[in-house]
Amino acid sequence: MATEALDFDLLIVGGGPVGLCFARALRGTGLRLALVEKQPLSALAEPGYDGREIALTQRSARLLRELEVWERLPATDLAPLRSARVLNGVATEGFDVRPGAGATELGFLISNHLIRRAAFGAAREQSDLTLIPAASVIGLTTDSGGVQVTLGDGRVLTGRLVVAADTRFSETRRAIGIPAHHHDFGKTMLVCRMTHEVPHEGIATEWFAHQQTLAVLPLNGNRSSIVLTLPHVEIEAARRLAPAAFEREMERRFLSRLGRMTLDSERFAYPLVGVYPSRFTTARYAAVGDAAVGMHPVTAHGFNLGLLGVETLSRLVIEASGRAEDIGSQRLLDRYDRTHRRATLPLYLATNAVVGLYTAESAPARALRSALVGFARRVRPVSAVISGLLMQGALPEGGPRAAVARLLAGASTRR
Repeated sequence: MATEALDFDLLIVGGGPVGLCFARALRGTGLRLALVEKQPLSALAEPGYDGREIALTQRSARLLRELEVWERLPATDLAPLRSARVLNGVATEGFDVRPGAGATELGFLISNHLIRRAAFGAAREQSDLTLIPAASVIGLTTDSGGVQVTLGDGRVLTGRLVVAADTRFSETRRAIGIPAHHHDFGKTMLVCRMTHEVPHEGIATEWFAHQQTLAVLPLNGNRSSIVLTLPHVEIEAARRLAPAAFEREMERRFLSRLGRMTLDSERFAYPLVGVYPSRFTTARYAAVGDAAVGMHPVTAHGFNLGLLGVETLSRLVIEASGRAEDIGSQRLLDRYDRTHRRATLPLYLATNAVVGLYTAESAPARALRSALVGFARRVRPVSAVISGLLMQGALPEGGPRAAVARLLAGASTRR
């Protein structure tokens, strides 16, 4: 007996924060939405702490307010990001990035699992959204007439457009035949929370030290998310250390700049792999979030770029629906692809170039990155571009953008 298809207007694959926020962006539009997620309902409603802290730009904060997700974030867990600092080698003086005129902070830090919980809490109240948890996609076909998604339990969903938000290693992107460039950085990132004696003063620090990268993401109080990047075997060795031994090891790696350090959470490890597809769309299919752009976390913009894609694609879908046009038309998808590629590709390439330069250990690379930090500290247009990047999550058009792009390209070729 054939299974009767469940018909919707738009299907979302992936119930992470980007997929949920995309559903929120389409609330009240009259579109019938379905969201498919592998995790059970309990994991969506109460996701566990995973070590990841998200640096929200001012633009992302504004969008979360519009989606009515912001008000669900615990105010006591939102930490203001007052400025950012880049250090190179053993130098104590680096390049500082401060908020622009009229702003008191670059953005805000909040734990990833709290964003997930808030976004799910908002999305589950939508009467126009059907949540399908604990379900896997085993089949995906698209044609000029629409989309058909087959689930592992035999259910079939149909619609006019499918939007993938199913991680940087997207199974739906592969199933639909979109190739992607994978940049394996050959390193693993260890993340955990630690308290420390020396106040962080709300400053996020990225420290490119000898054969390691360290980061301090300031949380409320004398507490920070600590990020250590090393080859995988060294990260695993650090994870296996007893808590007291790990604390002394981190004090050593930080040259005691944070004073006594105390482990305040589990330790999590994530391999560093950047992913950028050859395109974001094909017939009646669009990728958002990490399925579209899988960023290296050094600029902390993965989720911010995900929200940028949500904003762009949802606006196009809402406009088309309001004009009674096809929400899965190739013309609409091409516009999304062009717009989101212009907004993300320069940042993706620039991030990879910076990471490559600042993790290279040759003498010319060390000299060049010292010079670049000094240059960025002295030249105001470069500072303005980087400040805007951290606050808004996109490189601005025009002269400063071109200047920085040339600078980074030169750095890449001279490594």
